[in-house]
Amino acid sequence: MSIALKQVFNKDKTFRPKRKFEPGTQRFELHKRAQASLNSGVDLKAAVQLPSGEDQNDWVAVHVVDFFNRINLIYGTICEFCTERTCPVMSGGPKYEYRWQDDLKYKKPTALPAPQYMNLLMDWIEVQINNEDIFPTCVGVPFPKNFLQICKKILCRLFRVFVHVYIHHFDRVIVMGAEAHVNTCYKHFYYFVTEMNLIDRKELEPLVSVSVQ
Repeated sequence: MSIALKQVFNKDKTFRPKRKFEPGTQRFELHKRAQASLNSGVDLKAAVQLPSGEDQNDWVAVHVVDFFNRINLIYGTICEFCTERTCPVMSGGPKYEYRWQDDLKYKKPTALPAPQYMNLLMDWIEVQINNEDIFPTCVGVPFPKNFLQICKKILCRLFRVFVHVYIHHFDRVIVMGAEAHVNTCYKHFYYFVTEMNLIDRKELEPLVSVSVQ
């Protein structure tokens, strides 16, 4: 990573604090293995495949947390340009509008400005991944039966951040010289969710023009 890019992707720009894995745990080891594969320049399609003998839920949990951290960072670099004035609707161009629903304050899908949607989204995901009943960190504690369904919802909503950044703010990403980093992160995300069948193909349509070859 270039010095300029390191300055762009620094800890001060992170939209939310990073969630870390406990050293010595199986999930920490899986995280290290996944990172080593990425850093070695290995084929991303191969890197996302479930390692032999590993638990699918552990593999998914590691990636959900990692994608939350990375996408958090990407949005953090452009959030000052994503305002209620520039982005009065959370959208991905004229064809796609995303409405917020959390079954708490927003019980029905509600149109919101993009920055407000992003704040609610990141808060909502943070609550999920910090909940020991959903993402257990203790060895031997099982994942809930609906774990994959929860992860599908998290990943589907994180994908919307990519959609908004690519369609409305990619000019800023290019100015920062960060397009290679964002493209690699998106490819990694795309290959993972398609390999593990975690996002409906129709949800991926807004970014069909973004090359993942």
